[in-house]
Amino acid sequence: MPARKIIIDTDPGQDDAVAILLALASPDEIDVLGITAVAGNVPLDLTARNARVVCELAGRSDVKVFAGCDAPLERPLVTAEHVHGRTGLDGPTLPDPVMPLQDAHAVDFIIDTLRAEPTGTVTLCPLGPLTNIATALRRAPDIAPRIAGIVLMGGAYFEVGNITPAAEFNIYVDPHAAAEVFACGAPITVLPLDATHKALVTTARNDAFRALGTPVGVAVAEMTDFFERFDKEKYGSDGAPLHDPCVIGWLLRPDMFSGRHVNVEIETQSELTLGMTVADWWGVTDRAPNATFIGDVDADGFFELLTERLARL
Repeated sequence: MPARKIIIDTDPGQDDAVAILLALASPDEIDVLGITAVAGNVPLDLTARNARVVCELAGRSDVKVFAGCDAPLERPLVTAEHVHGRTGLDGPTLPDPVMPLQDAHAVDFIIDTLRAEPTGTVTLCPLGPLTNIATALRRAPDIAPRIAGIVLMGGAYFEVGNITPAAEFNIYVDPHAAAEVFACGAPITVLPLDATHKALVTTARNDAFRALGTPVGVAVAEMTDFFERFDKEKYGSDGAPLHDPCVIGWLLRPDMFSGRHVNVEIETQSELTLGMTVADWWGVTDRAPNATFIGDVDADGFFELLTERLARL
């Protein structure tokens, strides 16, 4: 099978960084056509910087990185320095990137790539707010049927919210963008908190990253050392959930994940439940299914895969 062509749309973020590393470590299965940065965990100037930092950490300064939207469609930007630190990649000490940003805007790159590649061959992998993807769909509605699939990290059903009682961060930051993406008609797979909260970096799993003894292994261990303090304090968990790498994990080994094809709607009106992913898990409405909502992951298998791939970098 030829490698799957993907565009990673991201707001790095330590877990975004690990997702990028996992994709770049898997060239036989995944062809990263480009990385598009969006404002989210930290502002756009930092997410665009961090994406390049991670590419250089992986030894892949050839990957094209594009800066995209610096604010949500209709709301002020909400960021998450309280989780990810001032830079978004707090933890390891990594040098400023040397590789340049591309001149083109991320949205233009998404549109141009989907139009240039054969229909149904490019998968979009959003790891942050969906602003870039929704903006591309607004500007070029013709790209929707050309998308092979959208595999995203966001939302929750049973786990509900991590930024408000009802909403997961990525969807909450730009709920209007999320509503438009979920309505676009492209095949969508969602890696929500219900799955990602089962992919915990325990002490043993983090020790395995550090034991790789490589710059990548040590940096990932230091990222999760920093990242986990928030989740341990908040949830009392054994470690930090690696949310975004689950997207790449699903691309590589979908057999390790399970879920249901259901209808998912995004709440955009209520301040109380703004950004909630209303997943009809039990089929109690007559709304047509529009997304595969993942509920479970083989965490041991996922971390074995992740560690093995990181060792390649």
